[in-house]
Amino acid sequence: MIRAVFFDAGNTLVRMNYAAIAVELAAHGVRATPDEVQRAEWRARVRLDDEVFAPASGAASTESGSSAGRYVRLILEALGVTDDAVAEAMAEWRHAYNAPAGLFTVADPSAEPALELARARGLTAGVISNSNGTIRATLRTLGLLPSLDFVLDSAEVGVEKPDPRIFRLALERARVAPREAVYVGDLYSVDVRGARAAGLDAVLLDPAGLWGARDCRSAPDVLAAVRLILDSR
Repeated sequence: MIRAVFFDAGNTLVRMNYAAIAVELAAHGVRATPDEVQRAEWRARVRLDDEVFAPASGAASTESGSSAGRYVRLILEALGVTDDAVAEAMAEWRHAYNAPAGLFTVADPSAEPALELARARGLTAGVISNSNGTIRATLRTLGLLPSLDFVLDSAEVGVEKPDPRIFRLALERARVAPREAVYVGDLYSVDVRGARAAGLDAVLLDPAGLWGARDCRSAPDVLAAVRLILDSR
């Protein structure tokens, strides 16, 4: 019986500010709508996982400057932008934008109903996020914090995904066994592999069907993921 569901934050409960990215791109002569930026990010996260976070790549930190810089370049490449000057300017802008919280400032439209559904069905709901100590404040600002039983921020607990220890901390908070919890996240190597290393099942968010065949369940958004978990109870 599933008794708890744990969520990633970035690209799961909280989106990037795609509109802000589009505005900044326009300042550098690049035309892209927020929707186009979002679709580019969907493609970029798959490449980022394969090139940076997959075990063969050395399991880099999601919070490192090099990972963030590569992420920006992959989003730009997905938009057809290859100019190094634009890429460098966008990387500098990203680093300074809304510091220290950064670009993840918009609640995913499916986040609130997903959390409400989980709580209504008696599930403990928590967040396990690789962050810099700001994710709890972001969730509070977006009105999502009251629907969560706890938040684990890697900067606060001293360990980050995919290390299984951060998932075990969540299990302790929720007072459930690994087989009684499911994790929902957007990166295969970080979220799915990390959860499984701690004995949890996981659902991979795949909004555009870009991950291909993976040995895990997938869902287009976080609400669909919660429904999938509840249907399998």
